[in-house]
Amino acid sequence: MSNYINLLPAGLFELFAEATSSGRITIADRYGLMAALLQNSLSEEEQSILDRLLYGVRRGRLQVVNEISNVE
Repeated sequence: MSNYINLLPAGLFELFAEATSSGRITIADRYGLMAALLQNSLSEEEQSILDRLLYGVRRGRLQVVNEISNVE
């Protein structure tokens, strides 16, 4: 039996909004990004969002944290 990881529709857009507002990428966000990358069917806009998130991490605007979620 194979396990599949699926990103919710519009999940990438919500992930981007949450990450940019909090300035952090959590463990749950990283799983969402992994799911998006594994789908291999990203639109041009979704690919642009991924690129912007990675650019934010590279430039230090986004921190990668070892917390499960931003929700407290």
